[in-house]
Amino acid sequence: MSEWVPDILGEGFERSDLDLGSDPGSGGGPLVATLVRALPRPRGIWSRILGRGRLLEEVDVLYVHGWSDYFFQRGMARFFTERGARFFALDLRRYGRSLRDGQAPGYIERLDDYDAEIGAALAAMGHGVAGSWPGAGTGADAGEDPAPAPAPSGGRGPSRRLVLFGHSTGGLILSLWADRHPGVAAALLLNSPWLELQLSGAGRRAIAPVVNLRARLAPQEPALPQLDLGFYHRAQSLVSDPEEQALVESAWRPAQTQTVRAGWLSAILAGQARVSTGLEVGAPSCVLLSARSQFGLTWRDEMTRADTVLDVDSIAAAALRLGRTVTIERIDGALHDVFLSAEEVRAEAYARLERWLTGWAATTGRPGRPPAAFAPPSAG
Repeated sequence: MSEWVPDILGEGFERSDLDLGSDPGSGGGPLVATLVRALPRPRGIWSRILGRGRLLEEVDVLYVHGWSDYFFQRGMARFFTERGARFFALDLRRYGRSLRDGQAPGYIERLDDYDAEIGAALAAMGHGVAGSWPGAGTGADAGEDPAPAPAPSGGRGPSRRLVLFGHSTGGLILSLWADRHPGVAAALLLNSPWLELQLSGAGRRAIAPVVNLRARLAPQEPALPQLDLGFYHRAQSLVSDPEEQALVESAWRPAQTQTVRAGWLSAILAGQARVSTGLEVGAPSCVLLSARSQFGLTWRDEMTRADTVLDVDSIAAAALRLGRTVTIERIDGALHDVFLSAEEVRAEAYARLERWLTGWAATTGRPGRPPAAFAPPSAG
């Protein structure tokens, strides 16, 4: 991991590169992921004296973006830091800040390969996870637990509670990761996670053999024609925060999605198939998504108040397979990224998220101070 340097998002944001080795797909060039952080302001002296803790004191949040995307949402980070959390966002390999010349944007053939950058990010945050650091299971050092990296800014490392937060494809990636690493995360937050194909489970099963065959024969060839007509990008430009939209680097977040390659789509279908059999993420989950989807070949104004990317009903059903404790928040008027919706919808999404986090914080206790055991009422 390189040193922390100022990030393109400006004051209060820093980034650091995570070295993942070399990328054979780009002629052996560097393969990196990028960790961005925003830290909370220290509590005032009277707040400390009076013991007035913020809602998310001693909480670390790790955010992972979706397909054809990267992290740029300053408002989202500030939501968490204003409540005392340390916020981290990961630009995965070949996305956003991590994209290098000659690389196929967003390409990967196994979602489990993201264990490398997730593990490296958690180590940098002070949350060492055995088996998930770069090179795990592949070399002479496989099976040896690396020494946990010190937490930045004097944090207490693994004693802090970890909250995973994923959007769309990032939600699928983190759900599968949490299932493979039970007990590491204290909560899982998902923003329109891509847990099921738009064609439903039956459609996914029907196309999987064809996609998998193409992935074996020509993994980097397009699996589908360009189906994105730019309606999602248009809806955001009309209703989301203009200051936040002004931050977007179009080369990293194009108006139409990046090429959908056969190897990548095969990895997505395999991940969704695993979700369909049932996961146990080992933590309470909160899933936020729009109340409705809106598809079509021509633009409609309704697309500014709906998810134009995923079938939200299929996602809501698939979310019930994440584990034993799942809350689903359907938000009327939300876009695919609910936090890029119109102002009043965005406010409702944050209000619902805060309500859920308030309940979660009240029942999970502080690090080193578990919540009091619940005593059921007596029959008498």
